[in-house]
Amino acid sequence: MFASLADPKPDVILALMAAFRADTRSEKLDLGVGVYKDEAGKTPVMRSIKAAEKRLHDSQTTKAYVGPIGDAAFNEAMVRQVFGEGFATERVGCAQSVGGSGALRVIAELLREASPNASIHVSDPSWPNHVPLLGAAGLTLHRYPYFDNSTGNVDIEGMLNALSQLPSGDIVVLHGCCHNPTGADLTTEQWSRVADVMESRGLFPFVDLAYQGFGEGLEEDAAATRMLASRLPAMAVAASCSKNFGLYRERVGAAMLVAPDAAQAKRALGKLSAVIRANYSMPPDHGANSTRIVLDDETLYADWRVELEAMRLRMVALRQSFADHMRKRSNSDRFDAVATQKGMFSRLLLDTAQIDALREDHGIYIVGDGRINVAGLPDDTDRMAALCDAIAVVTRD
Repeated sequence: MFASLADPKPDVILALMAAFRADTRSEKLDLGVGVYKDEAGKTPVMRSIKAAEKRLHDSQTTKAYVGPIGDAAFNEAMVRQVFGEGFATERVGCAQSVGGSGALRVIAELLREASPNASIHVSDPSWPNHVPLLGAAGLTLHRYPYFDNSTGNVDIEGMLNALSQLPSGDIVVLHGCCHNPTGADLTTEQWSRVADVMESRGLFPFVDLAYQGFGEGLEEDAAATRMLASRLPAMAVAASCSKNFGLYRERVGAAMLVAPDAAQAKRALGKLSAVIRANYSMPPDHGANSTRIVLDDETLYADWRVELEAMRLRMVALRQSFADHMRKRSNSDRFDAVATQKGMFSRLLLDTAQIDALREDHGIYIVGDGRINVAGLPDDTDRMAALCDAIAVVTRD
């Protein structure tokens, strides 16, 4: 049965994790794994989540199935979180999903059924898992220009030029905030220009909102998604609670379909429910129920926002510290863009030999495309200086 299977392609992230664990150097530094880490290098359970889990433990009376679209109260809370209080929520069909990845996959399958001739377009570069998740749903996948390596900013003219040539009905995947892997986000004015092209060409926005609250703030990070929903008749959103609630292993997300009216939203959600039923049948409850408790409780919600903002501000400070240290060591503005980028990731312009040298000679682990996890940067000034010294050594001409 299995003899004909080809050997799987190694997962570079998992391989990097294994190599880091095997490294016995005390000063080794992991900048590869894509989870938030605090000053001690741990991924904490948030205070509000701990309190919600205790409340759930004490009050829950059943472990019965929740149904394909999950907990209705969680879905309602997530729609409020993403679209705000004033949005016409009857236009949105929302299903609880198995993380943001699950939302991406089931939405992709629905879009494939709804528009079998449509192609889907992802940014170049993009989160590597976008390709297998969306491609495995049967969609034809293409890339559009996004990142300008020379400036560390968005290649907005290249992006707009590519989008303006797409056929009507094609699907465009957009990072709602905190672009992964580059950290380079569109400005408000650039988002408006993107919406102009999407509207004029009749394109369908598919927003991956994985980092709401990690960029400029909880409301600010949802602004682009809300603007697109207000201007375009239909779109999809894959939202994740892994990062902003720290619920990585609980697999909590939401698949949202925005339609022109309530009738179409209800029909689309019904079809999405059938897609979910044919995939994983129905989502897990614990993490989503804990999230719902936080979002619906005034005290827990306020505490969650305080802790989330502290995480965001720490990453902002780490970005600035890294850029300042690198400016001194490189005597150039080569790394300045890191300070202005958003979220948990940035992409350093390092080649394979330099990345290998950082790992082998200095115990610094970075993904092969140069992506670093900003939350993994050291808070300690001496360790930051040592990291930047090492980068300066391997990049010296």
